[in-house]
Amino acid sequence: MQLLDARHLIDGHWQPSNDGRTAASIDPATGETIGTLADGGRAEARAAIAAARHAFDTTAWPQSPRVRQQVLLQWADRLERRTDLAALLTRENGKVLREARGEMAGAISEIRYYAGLARHMPGHFMEVEPGAFAATLREPAGVAGLIIPWNAPVVLLIRALAPALAAGCTVIVKPAMQTAQITAAVLHELAQVPGLPSGVLNLVCETGSDVARELVASPDVDVLSFTGSNLVGQHIMAAAAPTMKKLSLELGGKSCCLVFPDADIEATARQLAAAATIISGQQCTAARRVLVHASRLDEMKRALTQALSAIVVGPGADESSGMGPLIDAQAVRTVDEAVQRALDECDEVLLRGGRPQGALAGGSYLTPTLVAHRDSSAFFCQEEIFGPFVVLESFDDEREAVRRANHTVYGLSASVWTADGDRALRVARALRNGTVWINDHNRLFAEAETGGYRQSGLGRLHGYEGLGDFLETKHIYRSAGVA
Repeated sequence: MQLLDARHLIDGHWQPSNDGRTAASIDPATGETIGTLADGGRAEARAAIAAARHAFDTTAWPQSPRVRQQVLLQWADRLERRTDLAALLTRENGKVLREARGEMAGAISEIRYYAGLARHMPGHFMEVEPGAFAATLREPAGVAGLIIPWNAPVVLLIRALAPALAAGCTVIVKPAMQTAQITAAVLHELAQVPGLPSGVLNLVCETGSDVARELVASPDVDVLSFTGSNLVGQHIMAAAAPTMKKLSLELGGKSCCLVFPDADIEATARQLAAAATIISGQQCTAARRVLVHASRLDEMKRALTQALSAIVVGPGADESSGMGPLIDAQAVRTVDEAVQRALDECDEVLLRGGRPQGALAGGSYLTPTLVAHRDSSAFFCQEEIFGPFVVLESFDDEREAVRRANHTVYGLSASVWTADGDRALRVARALRNGTVWINDHNRLFAEAETGGYRQSGLGRLHGYEGLGDFLETKHIYRSAGVA
C-alpha cells in the first residue's frame, strides 16, 4: 500500500519542512508505518502566520460573507464525495468505522451550519441623542491559530475552523502529529475550492511544540483555539497573556452519570458502557463516573460489568469491533499506569482490564476496567484518565447525588438517568456542567453550544456562540444633526 505524505500548507503551497525533517505516521491497530508527515518548527510557523496576516490585511476575504459561504458549502460537498476519508480516519486514529463515519457526517453538517451563519452576523443601529447615531458591527477578529487534538481530529478541526472562516478570519491549523494525514486530506479538499484566497488557510505539522508555542506567543495571532489537557491549557493562558489574544479552550472532563432508582438498569448500563468506551474512552465527554442509587447498586454492578465485558475490542477497520486501540503506545502506558494504581487503591475491582495478547499484541489496545469506590476524593475519581476506565459510586438521595457529581474541578458534561421528568430538570439545573444530557450521553450537535464550567475551559464551541471567539464588536458613532 502506498505510503501517505502530509505536508505543510503555507500561503497556498504544499511544501516539506525547510530542513527536510519528517516523522512517521503510525497505525495504532498494528504499529505499522502508514506514511510520513513534514516535521516543522518555528520557521514554518512564522511563515504561515505571515501568510495569514497578509491575507487578512490585503484580501477581501474578511468583508465577503457571500464568498465565505460559497467556499464552505463547496468544501462540504467535496468532503461528502470523499467516501474514503472515514477509512483513513480509522486507519490513522484507530477508532471503529462506525465512529469514523459518524464523525465525518457530523463534520460536514457543521460546515454547512456555519456556512449559513456566514451571512447572518448582524449588529444594530440606533439614535442615542437627537441627530446622534450609534452603530455596532461584528467584525472578524483577525488571524486565528487552531491547535487540534488527535481523538476526534476531523470534527474538532471543523468546529473551530468552520466558525473561524465563516467569521472572516484567516487561519493556521496545527494538528496533532498522530492524525496529520487525515487533517491534511480534509484540508486538501478546502484548499482546492475556487474563491479561497492564498494565505487564508495554512497548515503546519510538527512532532514537538515549537509551532504551537509560536502561535500562542505571536502578536500577529489574534485568536487561539485549543482543545486538550487542563495542564497545557494553563500553560497557554500564561504564555498568551502578554499579547492579550482571545482564547477558546476546551480542556478536561470527568463526566458523571447519575442513575436514579426508577431507571431501567439493564438498558442504562448498555448505554453507559458505550458512552465510556467511545473512541476507546479517549473523549473528554466520555462517561467516567457512574453514580447510582444505593438501592440499585448491586444490580448496576452486574449489569455494567456485563455490558463492558461484552464490548469486542479489535481493529477499527473490523466491522465487528466495538472498540479500537488507543492512539499510540505512550497513551497505553500512561493510562495503564493510572489504572493499575486505581486497581490497588479502590474498594472493589469489578472488571480488570489490561493489554490483550495474541493477535492484538502488536497494537495499542487496552480493554475496559470497572471499579467501585466510596470516597469521591480518590485520585481516580478526580483526575481524568483518558481511556476505558470507569468508577462506580453510590448515593442515598438526590442531594447527595448532586453533591458527589459537583465534587470535581471539572465541569464539562454529565448525564441524568430517570423516568421522572421533574427530577431530571431539577438535577440538570443543579449540576455545574456546560452540557447535561437526560437519559442519553455524548449527544452533540452543530446547533447547540458546548463548553465547560470551572477548569474545563473558556468559551463555547458549536452553535451561534461558537462564532463569538472569532469576532470583535465595533461601535461607530456619528452626529449628523437634525433636519
